[in-house]
Amino acid sequence: MGALPTITSAAPRLGGMVRRFWPQIRTQRWIISGAMGALVFQTLFRLAEPWPLKVVFDRILPNTHRGGRTHLAWLDGVDPGTLLLGCAGAVVLIALLRAVFAYLNTVWLALAGNRVLTNVRSELFNHLQHLSLTFHDKARTGDLLTRVVGDIGRLQEVAVTAALPMLINMLTLAGMLALMLWMDWGLALIALVALPLFVISARILGRQIHSAAREQREREGAMGATAAEALGAIRVVQSLALEDVHNKAFEAHNSASLTQGVKARRLSARLERTVDVVIALGMAGVLYFGARRVVSGVLSPGDLIVFIAYLKNAFKPMRDLAKYTGRLAKAAASAQRIVEILDAVPSVRDRPDAVEAPRGGGGVESIRFERVTFEYEPGRPALSDLDLEIRPGQMIALVGPSGAGKSTLISLLLRLHDPTSGRVLLDGQDIRGFTLKSYRSLISLVPQDTVLFGVSVRENIAYGDPSASREQIVEAARLACAHEFIEALPEGYETQLGERGETVSGGQRQRIAIARAIVRGAPILVFDEPTSNLDEANRAQVRAALGDLRRDRIVIVISHEPEAIGDADRIVLLDRGRIERELTPEDLRSQEPAVARLLGEFGVSTIVSGNGARHAVAR
Repeated sequence: MGALPTITSAAPRLGGMVRRFWPQIRTQRWIISGAMGALVFQTLFRLAEPWPLKVVFDRILPNTHRGGRTHLAWLDGVDPGTLLLGCAGAVVLIALLRAVFAYLNTVWLALAGNRVLTNVRSELFNHLQHLSLTFHDKARTGDLLTRVVGDIGRLQEVAVTAALPMLINMLTLAGMLALMLWMDWGLALIALVALPLFVISARILGRQIHSAAREQREREGAMGATAAEALGAIRVVQSLALEDVHNKAFEAHNSASLTQGVKARRLSARLERTVDVVIALGMAGVLYFGARRVVSGVLSPGDLIVFIAYLKNAFKPMRDLAKYTGRLAKAAASAQRIVEILDAVPSVRDRPDAVEAPRGGGGVESIRFERVTFEYEPGRPALSDLDLEIRPGQMIALVGPSGAGKSTLISLLLRLHDPTSGRVLLDGQDIRGFTLKSYRSLISLVPQDTVLFGVSVRENIAYGDPSASREQIVEAARLACAHEFIEALPEGYETQLGERGETVSGGQRQRIAIARAIVRGAPILVFDEPTSNLDEANRAQVRAALGDLRRDRIVIVISHEPEAIGDADRIVLLDRGRIERELTPEDLRSQEPAVARLLGEFGVSTIVSGNGARHAVAR
């Protein structure tokens, strides 16, 4: 009973985890019910273990005492030899039955617990993928990975190595205390006098253990984030000789984690030794007063043997609970970190009344930004009162210096963020009225930082449309000028790429990404510097492909390259979150000095003349 506050202080979040994941736990109710039944029988047989000893001491061994409240009169007529044999057999039978039910209880609860936590891990990963960019911009990838893999793994481990034994011990403790009070309530109260010391120390040390464990998990998360960043950018780290910098940061987190881990273990050891002293006090009191009651004839020797056995076994769960407190504190810290993620609400999410975005044969009629303002931080707008309308068949080029708002505009179009004020309209309807999945299916994006995955080339392209046939994938690759180099790979379209596509060149990665966007068949295409990593010949082919793609589609290109800008129907010049001016291809071909200077200010180093010649402009 006194151990309960220990668990409460050491694991304040575990109960919340049970409540949160009750739907998943409920799916395992039959296995858990069977395990609980086995647990009850395991406890009953554990409570029965000392009773054969009582019979031996009171009925078989020479003694002068035949009284006591637990006198078993029906055994008086049994032959001592038969009785002794029966007691020996009972010891084996009780141990055997307890072992069977303990096995069933352990296996079934472990199975149920691991199934539940496996589902929790899937839910956590799924939730992380749906959290908005405002969350991911502040989070560290390594720390998130530690939560998905390490923290869930710790909960799975603790569920088997600490939570299950704790449950068994608590039930056993309750049963033994009840039987001791029934046998001799006065002696039972003497045994429990030392428990307040245990409760007080458990509360104080339990909180400190939980705090140390929480800090250790935070340090481990920071350590994982540092490692993930360094290994994820290993080329940059080695090129700039940054190994020592990252080593120092990693070692600092590693050392801090060690300090907190040692602190938690030291506190756990102090709690365990406190329980040892409490047990010694209780045993001493029972031995002294119990022996006096046997001498006075109130108890039989067998009664005292059973009582001491119960007391010893009753205090053992307390000692174990003290030992488990450290593990449970770490589990509580892990649980808290998991709940923090699951409690995070996406800032961009489906409205309750959201509907499917229309995707008929006619495609999209228009995209319009209506008085759109967006702020990453209050008072610092990235876009200010922006108005822009784009219709199918148009290729629009967004041009502007770094920080002008080009990427922010695309993020709002993709609904990775929602406007602070104003609206983004699809065919006259606010895009916030559509479900995210259906709306984003209307858009294909080729980012400047091309991301491929560690699967085959065919699978990478098919991510644009998992239902695409091989013929459609090959055709998309042809349009993206990627088919020839893909065919030249060792296994063609089935060639496995390395992590982030590092086994092919930057230009090849970009063309695969363009093929992925093409096969998606979306009515809105967004390209961020689509030809920046291509040679002159491939640039011309990709530009020609983009020209074909704009038919009945909206094509948005972010670029500073004169050829891509020259192919656009409209050139929008952005600066400090506003549209400064809109140009046409005719404006470019006019070669007016004012236009040249303006483009130079917006990062375009050359413009294209009517005959294809170029001339430099001031930057």
